[in-house]
Amino acid sequence: MNRTPSPVDPCDFVIFGGTGDLAARKLLPALYLRDRDGQLTGATRIIGVAKAGLDDAGYRNTVRAGLARHVEPDLLDSDVVDRFLSRLRFVSVDLTEPSDYAAIGDVLCSPGGRAGHDIRVFYLACAPALFGPICGSLGAQGLVTESSRVVLEKPIGRDLASAQQINEAVGAVFAEHQIFRIDHYLGKESVQQLLVTRFGNTWLEPLWNSSRIDHVQITAAESLGVGARGDYYDQSGALRDMLQNHLLQVLCLVAMEPPTHVNRESVRDEKRKVLEALEPLTAEQTRRDTVTGQYGPGLIGGEVVGSYREEVADPGSRTETFVAVKAHIRNWRWAGVPFYLRTGKRMSQRFSEIVVQFKPVPLPMFPGIEGTSEPNRLIISLQPDEAIRLEMTAKEPGSGGRLRPVSLALNYTEAFPERSPDAYERLLMDVVRGDPTLFMRRDEVEAAWAWAEPILRHWQDADRVPRTYPAGTDGPVDAATLIERDGRRWHGGAA
Repeated sequence: MNRTPSPVDPCDFVIFGGTGDLAARKLLPALYLRDRDGQLTGATRIIGVAKAGLDDAGYRNTVRAGLARHVEPDLLDSDVVDRFLSRLRFVSVDLTEPSDYAAIGDVLCSPGGRAGHDIRVFYLACAPALFGPICGSLGAQGLVTESSRVVLEKPIGRDLASAQQINEAVGAVFAEHQIFRIDHYLGKESVQQLLVTRFGNTWLEPLWNSSRIDHVQITAAESLGVGARGDYYDQSGALRDMLQNHLLQVLCLVAMEPPTHVNRESVRDEKRKVLEALEPLTAEQTRRDTVTGQYGPGLIGGEVVGSYREEVADPGSRTETFVAVKAHIRNWRWAGVPFYLRTGKRMSQRFSEIVVQFKPVPLPMFPGIEGTSEPNRLIISLQPDEAIRLEMTAKEPGSGGRLRPVSLALNYTEAFPERSPDAYERLLMDVVRGDPTLFMRRDEVEAAWAWAEPILRHWQDADRVPRTYPAGTDGPVDAATLIERDGRRWHGGAA
């Protein structure tokens, strides 16, 4: 049964960086698809802001071409495309020049804008260094109303001090309930399903602790290189780009305590507690329990690809494109349970997953039957396919049947064949509704940096050089050693 989504209130959606890659690939296609499904009302407008010198017609032509590239052909409807394009306006602005922002106000207050009444969403799809100046200029021009929201893309800062500086600058203009720090991983259906799996099923909660769980793995692997993001990525690296935000947010949902109920703040309260309970890594623990790598030339899909250093401006770059970390949470539920986190580019395949491995049975019960009893695993696949699998041991039919692992699986595409909104579609509508549940709060961001920043500092103090790994593999050999020395192995990948 296909449920029709509820329309959201009229709004002006202002995209800073409206001609950039994120807007073209994700934001504008997501808004188009929400328009297609009837969630955008007739009065909603989308205003692109950039230093591009376009007029409205030129911007519409640019967006039309982008939709053709980034939206599946069977989802493109010419009437809806025309309706969507009619919502678009463009304002050419130098984002570093405060006086230019008056032009944005002219559009917001033009007929159809109803200044001070309609919701205004300011989406900052631009460099984090501009977050504070943009918000300051919006405030100085009187464009921030009580019903305004601002959306901040990651990364929020390069370290704790810069994150605090950005939060202070944005917070001087917008109240905390108006600030939406987006992490698209939290909008994935399977990530949200994790909460339902944990807290909506009575059989699982008694097992969700150190007495039954052996360890947890969280992986975000990409087969692509840095591509056009080389300039940004070489100043960031895998820890800042992925682990400090995406992977830690997923860890929080796996490890958090049950909230009294799921509402706008209770989930974020419990996530913050997990981040604050992460055991800080000393210099020695960082040396032993973290791995960094950088991809070299290799083979992916039968095609020879170059090294990371060939894709960035600095031929001697020491930026990590792979990181693996063994982490612990200091509380009663998770005492002694390691969390293995890894992320990397140019790996053997693209996949993101959570693996919760339970402890093995305490005593073999079937000595006369061939095969072995494997530990149970709950595997939550985030991409490319969203699914949940419970791996358990079963006996093959017949009197001489052997033991082997089998899966009980829920594949979302098969179980729910109707198309559902993707992560950005879902999160953008939550912004318009003013629902911050799936967004990061300031204290979460700063707690994550407080744990991650010492790792970066220990790497720098030790003058660590990332280990080279061939593109198309599962990262440096040290990553396998990290988990195998504990008698465990990574799930997924080429192996």
